[in-house]
Amino acid sequence: MAAFLQNGMQKALGVDGSSGTKSAKVKDLQRDIRNVHSSQPMTTDFGHKISNTDNWLKIATDKSTGPHLLEDQVGREKIHRFDHERIPERVVHARGAAAFGKFTLFESAEDVTHAGVLTDTSRETPVFLRFSTVAGSRGSADTVRDVRGFAVKFYTQEGNWDIVGNNIPVFFIQESMKFPDIVHAVKPEPHNEVPQAQTAHNNFWDFVFMHSEATHMFMWTMSDRAIPRSYRMMQGFGVNTFCLINAKGERSFVKFHFTPDLGVHSFVWDEALKLAGQDPDFHRKDLGEAIENGAFPKWKFGIQVIKEADEHNFDFDILDATKVWPEELVPVRYIGELELNRNVDEYFTQTEQVAFCTSHIVPGIDFSDDPLLQGRNFSYFDTQLSRLGINWQELPINRPVCPVMNNNRDGQGRHTIQKGTVNYWPNRFEANPPAKESGFISYPAKASGIKSRMLSEKFKDHISQAQLFYNSLSPIEKLHLTNAFCFELDHCDDPVVYSRMVDRLTEVDLSLAQSVAEKVGAQIPDKQTKPNHGKKARHLSQLEFMPEKLTIASRRIAILIGDGYDNISYENVKAAIKDAGALPFTIGPKRQKIQAAGGKDSAQPDHFFKGMRSTMFDAIFVPDGSHVEELRSNGLVRFWVREAFGHNKAIGAVGKGIALVEDAIREAEGVTLADMSNDGVIESYGVVTLGRVQPESGKNLDGATKSFLEAFFQQIGQHRCWQRELDGLSDMVAC
Repeated sequence: MAAFLQNGMQKALGVDGSSGTKSAKVKDLQRDIRNVHSSQPMTTDFGHKISNTDNWLKIATDKSTGPHLLEDQVGREKIHRFDHERIPERVVHARGAAAFGKFTLFESAEDVTHAGVLTDTSRETPVFLRFSTVAGSRGSADTVRDVRGFAVKFYTQEGNWDIVGNNIPVFFIQESMKFPDIVHAVKPEPHNEVPQAQTAHNNFWDFVFMHSEATHMFMWTMSDRAIPRSYRMMQGFGVNTFCLINAKGERSFVKFHFTPDLGVHSFVWDEALKLAGQDPDFHRKDLGEAIENGAFPKWKFGIQVIKEADEHNFDFDILDATKVWPEELVPVRYIGELELNRNVDEYFTQTEQVAFCTSHIVPGIDFSDDPLLQGRNFSYFDTQLSRLGINWQELPINRPVCPVMNNNRDGQGRHTIQKGTVNYWPNRFEANPPAKESGFISYPAKASGIKSRMLSEKFKDHISQAQLFYNSLSPIEKLHLTNAFCFELDHCDDPVVYSRMVDRLTEVDLSLAQSVAEKVGAQIPDKQTKPNHGKKARHLSQLEFMPEKLTIASRRIAILIGDGYDNISYENVKAAIKDAGALPFTIGPKRQKIQAAGGKDSAQPDHFFKGMRSTMFDAIFVPDGSHVEELRSNGLVRFWVREAFGHNKAIGAVGKGIALVEDAIREAEGVTLADMSNDGVIESYGVVTLGRVQPESGKNLDGATKSFLEAFFQQIGQHRCWQRELDGLSDMVAC
């Protein structure tokens, strides 16, 4: 990530190679960008050059200092501007990171929509994607257990289109009237402002028990989906049901999907907890680092479509945001690709001031009667007023790339200057008329009923899809979900809260409820209170989303060395890591040069052992060499390897480097390591070792490099060795 920061300086100086061509939106922003690294002298906001920015104008001599003078316009402006730098942070989704990119269409969806962005395969639409946590404040950590926001702004030729989604396809509530309640419940408790960015407290679990509609959603948030390894390795979902309108005027219902090319991967819980303190900015740095290194994140864009005539042909209401549309019933049709290829120029003016609204749609897309969406359409527009003011859509990051003209005028922060003598319609000049063609026209949907505060009957099933989700998980995912419930409810000190939650889990799965009850101190149930239908659905388990082609691109791999390391094995593996598109980091006892065996060669570590931890890397490699004796005697270095093993990460070692691994995971019975007396490669529970090497010539290692690296990279590409945890080996090694 040091390279990310260094490249950021190059970008600031105008040397930006993150994207080959400038999109329409990037060009649009250029008129508002100033380069702080230019030779332009410092000025006031009103243009006067400043000769002194360090001392307030005052009555003073070389022997005494007197009172400040109020007339100092430079000092007053500097402090005045500083006092007003902060704007209200978002109530939810306050902590975020973002990037620019492009959306391309490889298959027209003209059979279901006339929206240009979804039918014109020759277009390249600029986008801005903001990721976020939901519950925490702006200063909270990236790696907490939480839903992640996945909000995309498409700068289309017909205006802005916002998909304001999450990395989980459902939500806690069905009705938008409950937004204040769910947010109040998930936020820190009002009497002591504790805890920050966590659901592990009484009020949250009290709320979700009292609202059984939240059951499906909290099953997802207790799964590994809520602790993603990277923003680049999580799905995005529109959550709500929208409509598509084709050129014939026919309506369909639609849900939007984004599936990452890198696959869907997560932390383990112990790792996420530690990173929250060790590197609370891990996710935002990871995103920036990948883009700066040319590993542009990509997602396939898909749509699930239901014809209007089929709306009521399901045992759930398709407008219910607490339900998924099972892919067996409604397949995902992938029609496009979203790529991020440029980091932001300034956090506040872009990532912080960007504003998304579910009501931002373009012709060919329309709203459904999804009750959660209907309320979001009001709320998201309204909340921008308190954060950014009435003219928030004129801010550079929010303004469209297409022409904008209307009779909206004035207000605080107005930027646009409109010439002319009329500001109303109709007028004698016929100036600024409504569009005769291509204007937005709402679908003429029929509506009938009575005024009432209610939802339709199908909304009342709150458990079936929670069971569907749990049934569809793999054994390791079920284990993690169980442990997550145990952790969360262990932090609830009110017996009413955790006892009730065990009752609710008994409706989903008896064995799950029993395991949780035992750990948290509730009465252990002996009977399933609602029959489990036993059904499963595709793609609810994240383990079904592995990359189409195994890759280690953008993965962070730590190489542990000390004085006396073998330069041949070190350089060969480091070069192979780079060639595979991954990022090697040399970690040593100091960040000064480390001498190789023989004293001829040396390496410059990127970090030293106490400055980093294994949690910040995806895999560890230990090269051959006499340095291993020094490393074996260092408890922190042994812990590096132990911790990586406990977190199910790939570990590679050759020659004498195997001894360090053996020392570190000695308690893990059942792991087989290569013998120094032979030159074969052994893979055991994600630990890949190569025994005999000949560093003086390098021939043996070169001959074995292919098989060793293939096995090592295979383990990294699989993200984790889950069998290690399932067989209990991870728990044998304290980390």
